[in-house]
Amino acid sequence: MIQVLSGVWALLIGIVFIMLGNGMHFTLIGLRGGIEGFSAAELAIVTSGYFIGFLSGARFSPLLIRRVGHVRVFAALGSFMSAGLIAFTLLAEPWAWTVLRLLVGFCMSGIYVVAESWLNNAATNATRGKVLSAYMIAQTLGIIGAQGLLTLGDAANSALFIGASILVSISFAPILLSAAPVPAIDVARPMSMRHLFSASPLGTVGIFLLGSAYAMQSGMGAVFGSQIALTPTQIALFVAMLFAGALVLQYPIGWLSDQIDRRKLIFGAATLGAASCAIGWIAGGGLWPLMGAAFFAGGVTTPLYALFLAYTNDFLSAEDMPAASGGLVFTFGLGAIVGPLATGWAMEGLGPFAFWLVLGATFGAIAFYALYRMTQRDAAPVDETESYLGVLPTASPLAVEAAGSWAAEQAEAEREADAPS
Repeated sequence: MIQVLSGVWALLIGIVFIMLGNGMHFTLIGLRGGIEGFSAAELAIVTSGYFIGFLSGARFSPLLIRRVGHVRVFAALGSFMSAGLIAFTLLAEPWAWTVLRLLVGFCMSGIYVVAESWLNNAATNATRGKVLSAYMIAQTLGIIGAQGLLTLGDAANSALFIGASILVSISFAPILLSAAPVPAIDVARPMSMRHLFSASPLGTVGIFLLGSAYAMQSGMGAVFGSQIALTPTQIALFVAMLFAGALVLQYPIGWLSDQIDRRKLIFGAATLGAASCAIGWIAGGGLWPLMGAAFFAGGVTTPLYALFLAYTNDFLSAEDMPAASGGLVFTFGLGAIVGPLATGWAMEGLGPFAFWLVLGATFGAIAFYALYRMTQRDAAPVDETESYLGVLPTASPLAVEAAGSWAAEQAEAEREADAPS
C-alpha cells in the first residue's frame, strides 16, 4: 500500500485540504445563517444552490478542460472558490448566499474532475482499487477534520470563513507542484434517465432518493442543530458523526454486498437509516441519542450510494457502464437539489425536528421500493455480480466511471479464476 501511495501522496494531501475547507463551509452556512436569522426555508434554498452548481460543474468542466487544459482550469476554479468563501461574510442575504453557493458548487465539481483525472491517470489497473479507496478515505477524513476546526473560532465573525478560504488555497500547492503528468480528459455522455430506469428501476429511483437524503444531512444538518439550540461545538460533532459512520460501516456493508442479494442489503441499510431517524426524532434534545442517530443515518448513506452503483452495473454491459455512471451521478444531483427544499419547507411548517421526519421518510421510501423490486425481478447470481468499491457521493462522474471499470475488471478476473481449467 505504501508503494501505491508513493505516487499519489501529493494529490491526496491536496484533497484533504480541499475537503477541510469545503467541509467547514458546509457547516458554517448553517451556523452563520442561524446567527443572521435566516429561516429554514431560506437556508434550504441556499443549500440547494450548491448542488445546482455542482451538477452544472460536472457537465461543463470537461469542456473547459479540453479548451484550456487541466492546470488553468484547476487554478481558475480554485481562485474563484477561495474568493467565494470569503465573500459569504460581505453580504449576509439569502439571495447573495445562494449565488455564492452556486459558484462554490460549480468550482468544487470542476476541482474534483481535475483532481480525479490526475489520480486516475497515476494509477494502474493493478493499483486503481487501492488508489480510489485511499482517495475516498482522504475525502471523508477531511470532512470530519473540518468539523474539529470549526471549534477553534466563532461563526459570528469572518475568521472561520477566511480559514476555509486559506485551506482551499493551500490545497492547490501539493497538487500543482507535484510531477504528475497532465492526463487526457474523457467523460462519457450520461445515459438518459429513461434508459437508466429501463435497465435498473431500483438503481435509478434509489439513487435519486439517496441524493435527497445526502443533501439533507450535509446541508441541513447544521441548520437543524442551530434551530434546536445546540452549541457550535455540538453542531460540529453532530455533522462529524454523520460522516464518521461511513468510515465504520463502509467495509462490512461492502463485504456483504458481494455475498448476498444486493436488494436485501439495500432494504436492510435503508431500514437502519429510517430507524435511526426515528430515534433522532423521539430523542428530542437528548445529545447522545442525537449523535447515535446521526452516526447510523449518515453511516448507511455513503455505502448505499456505492451499493446502487454496483447494483445498476450488475445489469449492464461493460460498454454501457460509463454512460450509466454519468446518468446516475446526474440523477443523484437532481435528488440533492430537491431534498433540502423539501426539508426546509417541512422544518418551516412543523418545526426543526421535521428534519428527522423527512430524512426517515426518504430512507423508508428506499426500503419499500427495494422490497417491491424483489417481487418484480429475479436476483442476479452472486457469482455474476460486479465487485463493490466504496465511492463517495461527492465523487465526480470521472471517479465513478473509473470505479465501475475497476469493479468490472475485478469481477471478471475473479470469475476466470473460479472457472474450471
